[in-house]
Amino acid sequence: MSGGADAVPELKAPPALYAGAVAAGTAKALAPAEKIFTLGIVSGAHIAFGAFLALAVGGACPEIAAANPGLQKIIFGAFGLPFGLIMTLVTGAELFTGNTALVTAARMEGKITTKDLIKSWVSSYLGNFVGSLLLAYLAFNGGTLGNGPAAAAIATAKCSLPFKVAFIRGILCNWLVCMAVLMASGCSSMIGKMTAVWFPISAFVALGLDHSVANMFLIPLGMMRGAEITIADMFIKNLIPVTLGNIVGGAVCVMAPYGKTFGSWFSKKE
Repeated sequence: MSGGADAVPELKAPPALYAGAVAAGTAKALAPAEKIFTLGIVSGAHIAFGAFLALAVGGACPEIAAANPGLQKIIFGAFGLPFGLIMTLVTGAELFTGNTALVTAARMEGKITTKDLIKSWVSSYLGNFVGSLLLAYLAFNGGTLGNGPAAAAIATAKCSLPFKVAFIRGILCNWLVCMAVLMASGCSSMIGKMTAVWFPISAFVALGLDHSVANMFLIPLGMMRGAEITIADMFIKNLIPVTLGNIVGGAVCVMAPYGKTFGSWFSKKE
């Protein structure tokens, strides 16, 4: 196999990586709302499948958690969410948390309007919520989790956080998620994309951070399995602060530095 001048690089250089993010964000934001919503349902289901697997594996080893909590955390992180994000990235589904970085970059470069950004964020968020709820319902009725207490315990813990703590965990989480999205977008091979996703995604789960879309599955499933949480609790005590934190993590912590360095963020317009 020869590698000439037209060979696709295994990994794009940082300026090209940023330019690709802007192009991807532009295409996502200019899509019709119904398309974004539909692909949002798909992505919500993907992320929910990942969280479902994490519960089935990492949430089902209490002996390891008691004897070696660090090991249990990495098991919980390594088996689940990474494969959910891989499914979304490879198939072109719409994930709200990734859109906070990609679509923001497109807006800051003047490729789309603020109205386009809002359409993308709202449509993908609502679609993610529908897909997550669908999987929560199916997971509950499928009965594969047995009588384990992990789902209810995790949901209860997530809805017991102070607003500030949930907000900060949301920032830190989507910082890692959007780094995974950005790095994977610059990889030309499947193994490259998988590697770019696996490390930061398994890290955020092991660190106990909060992802709004994963929580759209975990909290309703926990409620179905006996957690004493109201719908108001789910939104006010978790989804609202975590979502706001996710926006900051994706737009500010990840994309703003690259936009300032490789793009035209904060530049005076001639």
